[in-house]
Amino acid sequence: MNDRGETLYTGPELCALGAVEVVDLLRRGDVSPMDLVEAAQTRHEQTDSAINAMPTTCFDHARQAADVLANREPDQPGGLAGLPLGIKDLTAVAGVRSTWGTPALAEYVPETSDPLVTRIEERGGIILGKTNTPEFGAGANTFNAVFGTTRNPWDTRYNPGGSSGGAAAQLITGQAWLSHGSDHGGSLRTPAAYCGVVGLRPSPGLVAGGPAQAGYITEGAQGPMGRSVRDCALFLDAMTGYDPRYPISYPPIQTTYQAAAERDLATGLRIAYAPDLGGECAVDPDMRHHLDQAMETFARHGATVEEVQPDFTDMKRSYYVQRGILWATLMRDIDPEIRKGFKATLEDNVQFGLGLSMDDIIDSHLIRSRLYDEMQGVFADFDVLACPVVGCMPHAVEEEWVDTVDGKTMETYMDWLDCAFLATTVGLPAISVPVGFGPGGLPVGVQLVGQPRGEEALLSAAGFVEKAAGGPIGVIDPNLRH
Repeated sequence: MNDRGETLYTGPELCALGAVEVVDLLRRGDVSPMDLVEAAQTRHEQTDSAINAMPTTCFDHARQAADVLANREPDQPGGLAGLPLGIKDLTAVAGVRSTWGTPALAEYVPETSDPLVTRIEERGGIILGKTNTPEFGAGANTFNAVFGTTRNPWDTRYNPGGSSGGAAAQLITGQAWLSHGSDHGGSLRTPAAYCGVVGLRPSPGLVAGGPAQAGYITEGAQGPMGRSVRDCALFLDAMTGYDPRYPISYPPIQTTYQAAAERDLATGLRIAYAPDLGGECAVDPDMRHHLDQAMETFARHGATVEEVQPDFTDMKRSYYVQRGILWATLMRDIDPEIRKGFKATLEDNVQFGLGLSMDDIIDSHLIRSRLYDEMQGVFADFDVLACPVVGCMPHAVEEEWVDTVDGKTMETYMDWLDCAFLATTVGLPAISVPVGFGPGGLPVGVQLVGQPRGEEALLSAAGFVEKAAGGPIGVIDPNLRH
C-alpha cells in the first residue's frame, strides 16, 4: 500500500481483469490465449521472487495449449475459452514436475494428469504451473522442504494460509486469473481469507479428482479459487461433471453456477451468525469485532442476521478421527522411501490415523450425524450459517502453526483452524468471501456454510455478501516487509 493506504498494482493491464471479463474477451476474439500466457509470465516474473507462489512453471506447455485453443471454436457455457490458471502441487499434471512438497518426489514428472486437470483442459483451461503447498497439504502455513516458504502478498512477513497458499497468493498478485485448490481442514478457505480472494469448498462428490484410493472418503475436496465470487463460480462450472471413476461423483446443476453467483439478492437473505460456533472455537477479539461489524453491514443491505448458539459439542473430536482415517488410507501403503522424509506433523497425522480404535470411528460417525441434524435445524430458519474462516489474523511466516488464540493454548498444530472443521465433518459446501481489512491492513474473510449440495444458493448468498462488503478487492503488488 502507498502512504494513503491505497493498494498498488504495476503489472500488465490484462492481469488485473477478472476471469469472467477475460473469458468474455476470449470468446469475442478481442484477446488470444497467447496474449494471456505472455501477460501471466510477465506478471510471474515481476512478483514470484517476493512471494514464491508458483515455484514450478510450464510456460512452454501453456504456449502449446494456447496455439491449439486459438484454432478451436468458442466453447460451451461453463468453459474457460483459453484462460490460463494454476494447479496446486498436490495434483498431477502430465509432463510437469509434480512434487506434493515432499523431498522424495522432488523431481517426479507424472506421465498422466489427474482426471480433474484433464477436465479443466478439455474445458479450455491452460495450465501455467504448479502452486506451492505444505508437504502433502498438511498444515495451513505454506512451506515445504522442496520449494521453501510462500509469503502473504499483503505483507511478506506473514503467512498466506494454507494449504492452498500458493494459489491464493498467485491470484491476488495477478499471476493467474483462476487457481485450483483442495480442502480438508480449511485449505481452500483459510488462504482465501488471508489473501483477500474467494475460495469454495464444494460438497463431497461435486468435483471429481484427487487420490483414487480415497474415493469413498468425503472429507477431502477439490475446488476453485478466484478474485471474485463470479470468477470462483465460473471455475466451479469448469470443474464439475459426473465421473464414474469416483464413486461419490454426481452431476452439477442444469444451469451454471456463474448464473447463481450473479443472482440479485437485494433482500431476503437469512443469515445465522455463529461467531465461535457455539463456543467450540477460539476467536481473537479483533477477528470477532470485525465480523460483528460485517454482520451489521449485511443487515443494513437488507439481510436478516441473527446470532445463534448451535450445539456443536465434540466437533473437533469427530473431525480429527475422520482426518486420521484419510491419512491412514493414503499413507499406510506408500513407498517407505517417500514416508521416511515426512515432516514431524505429517507423520504424526499418519500415526494417529493408524492408531484409531473401532470405538473412535463409531463415536466420530455418531457425532457427525448429530452435528448434521443440528445444521438441519439451523437451515429450517436460515439460508446460510456465517462464522469465521479462522479465529485469528495471519501470524509470522516463521511460525509453523499458531499456538495461542484468544488466550487459549492450542494443543495440536491444527487446533487454530477449528472454525473450518464443521463443513468438512458434516459434508456441507462452504465459501470464504473477503469482508474488508483488519489490523495492519490485512484482509479478513467470512465463512458461509451452505445447505447440503446447496452450491447454487450458497454462491448467490456469497455474491450478496461480496457486494455489501464493497468487493471484490482486485490485484496488488507484493508489499515487501522484512
